[in-house]
Amino acid sequence: QVQLVESGGGLVQAGGSLRLSCAASGRTFVRYAMGWFRQAPGKEREFVAGINWSGRSTYYANSVAGRFTISRDNAKNTVSLQMNSLSPEDTAVYYCAAGPAGIGPRPLVSEYQYWGRGTQVTASS
Repeated sequence: QVQLVESGGGLVQAGGSLRLSCAASGRTFVRYAMGWFRQAPGKEREFVAGINWSGRSTYYANSVAGRFTISRDNAKNTVSLQMNSLSPEDTAVYYCAAGPAGIGPRPLVSEYQYWGRGTQVTASS
């Protein structure tokens, strides 16, 4: 069992930056691939970024590649998402998720087993 708690969301002007963090409970954090998803009002939850158990492999949605960076610290049981050059299209609730180590670079929502409650990110124009 893994419990996830996100933090770091907020309101930022277009072009600004935010850093999201996700704290995981449990001693088995290193066994899980981690991901960030987002869901805007009226839209389905979508994949944003993923990272494998070691942190050596990272994956991004085309819409955020080059602007967002995912990282993890297995010693601290945390995963982060650095978001730069934010635009109003990035406005959504952002969720941290944990899934099996074998998750590929284009994961489905259903592949992740554990989810946080989400944190709101709003980029104003």
